[in-house]
Amino acid sequence: MKRFQLGLLIGAIALIALSWGNIFAARSGLTVRNFQQENIPLLYVAPAQANAVPGVLVAHGYAGSKQLMLGYAHVLARAGYAVMLWDFDGHGANPNRLQRYDLQANLDVALRALLTQPEVDRTKLAVLGHSMGSGIAMSAGIQNLDRFAATIAVSPTGAAVTPQAPRNLQLQAGRWEGRFVANAERILQTGGGENQNFAAGTARELVIVPSVEHITILFSDRSHGAALQWLDAAFNQTYSSNYRDRRMAWYGLHLLGGLLLIGALAPTVAGWFEPDRMRISAIKRWGGLLLAPLPGVAGLVLLNSRINLQSLGGVQVGGAIGLWFLIAGSLWLILLGRIPQLSWRRIAIGFGLFALLWFAFGAMAQVVWLQWWLIPTRLQVWLPFAAACLPWFLASGIAQQGAGNGERFAWWLAQSAILIGGFVLTLNFLPELGFVFLLLPLFPPLIAVLSFVVASIDEAWISSIASALFFGWVLAAGFPLSG
Repeated sequence: MKRFQLGLLIGAIALIALSWGNIFAARSGLTVRNFQQENIPLLYVAPAQANAVPGVLVAHGYAGSKQLMLGYAHVLARAGYAVMLWDFDGHGANPNRLQRYDLQANLDVALRALLTQPEVDRTKLAVLGHSMGSGIAMSAGIQNLDRFAATIAVSPTGAAVTPQAPRNLQLQAGRWEGRFVANAERILQTGGGENQNFAAGTARELVIVPSVEHITILFSDRSHGAALQWLDAAFNQTYSSNYRDRRMAWYGLHLLGGLLLIGALAPTVAGWFEPDRMRISAIKRWGGLLLAPLPGVAGLVLLNSRINLQSLGGVQVGGAIGLWFLIAGSLWLILLGRIPQLSWRRIAIGFGLFALLWFAFGAMAQVVWLQWWLIPTRLQVWLPFAAACLPWFLASGIAQQGAGNGERFAWWLAQSAILIGGFVLTLNFLPELGFVFLLLPLFPPLIAVLSFVVASIDEAWISSIASALFFGWVLAAGFPLSG
């Protein structure tokens, strides 16, 4: 190993260690309990040695998990609140298949669990929800008018709000999520308009959070702070806290450290193989990328009348995405006209590279923002999803072999744009897959991570196996289990 690689390796390990140290430090002074009740995974966060503090239920949105709402939990717990989070049916680590009309029962289970925690004042309760969870939270506040003193709806969907119910309603929406802003404004109007009458329980407020959309609002200091101020006013709390949730920054540093670790080891691995430098014409490489989305779109449209795309593979929407990649990637491979030689050694190294990528992206995500560990039901679909994604990433790896840094940047930009455009076109014909639209901003960072892998190990089979296994894991982890 050369001196530069050794320095990179030491730096990567230092970043990873620093990140984990600060993640553990973020939990200091907090009581954290993971448990299950009635088959529902629950996560409880409260101030250490607290006594008779208000309790808050925090509900995630569609395709989310309890981890995605941990920013609110940490901010509220640091300010003297006990917080209960959970995974709705079909989400995260919850093995129950998704039945939308039963999700209110999930909240009831979480409420019963919250009331059994010794730190909680059972007379002071509130509920907060995001997107799908916002509608369930508002409905709970309406149905339990004497139970919940305040309700917070982030990126609100809908509920039968009136000027009296739910009590003390705060609405939040990101400046960049237009229809949710419109929903919030409509709910505010039917709820009686803005006022600060907390004593009567009719207080109403709309907070437009700047520079965020449907996902990034969950990591916004402005959103966290607004929720805390609202609850403090509702419960007449005077406990002060200057805590700002910076766990995502440490997660980002961990991801960087993991990628640097891959970069440090990659030259050694690359030296085990003769480089494949059989050049393919730019027309085939770039033309294939441009044309590939069209059969992906057409294939889904044609198959939609024969199979249920929404629940394909037992996972909502995720199976359709995998099928799109299979069709589009296969055409791209055909247009390239060649596939490099595969060997068991390449397969083994591809799995090893995936393990490093899995650690870099997901090991810390599990305790920061994403349910990364797959429950058995999800693990069963991981390899089929990975196999479906393999043609696309193999074609991408072949097309980029031997490219310089500038050209690789162009490939990242082009793939991101093509994938976003391809799925926007798909949604134009198949609006029932509409949730994909909210995930489009995630394509550029995910493709950036995988582009780094391709650049680090300029061997198409190794990088494509690792990338397909990783992307298949993301699909298996991220979407709800079908009912």
